[in-house]
Amino acid sequence: MTSAAFGTYYDPNGSRWGIPTYPWRLAPEGLATRRQLRARGLRPGGQPIAAQVMRRSRRRRTGALVAYPYRLDKAAPVRPMTPGKQAALAKAMTARRTCPFCTTDAGYCIPASLGMCVTCAYPQDQSA
Repeated sequence: MTSAAFGTYYDPNGSRWGIPTYPWRLAPEGLATRRQLRARGLRPGGQPIAAQVMRRSRRRRTGALVAYPYRLDKAAPVRPMTPGKQAALAKAMTARRTCPFCTTDAGYCIPASLGMCVTCAYPQDQSA
């Protein structure tokens, strides 16, 4: 027995949706989403999306949740982290952890809602 969503979202030729479309978890082997590629140490490498995987969703206005897989055989390896990029990320994280009022490293990322560390935001709680 197949569901109505299977018939709606099964379009391997792309005649209805414009690109090959498969129901959720029924995409053919050799396709992976960006997240799945990254878990394998790969990236799309400039290739176009190969298909779309859809499932019904009551939360979305369009009524469908869509994922865009890429071909594994055309995927490229992830570029290694360069020393400059690593230094820039370290500097950005240091800026996120430094309180602008007491200029100390809070040990955590400063909440954007407070704009300062918890100690500076609630000094009355720290005196007890």
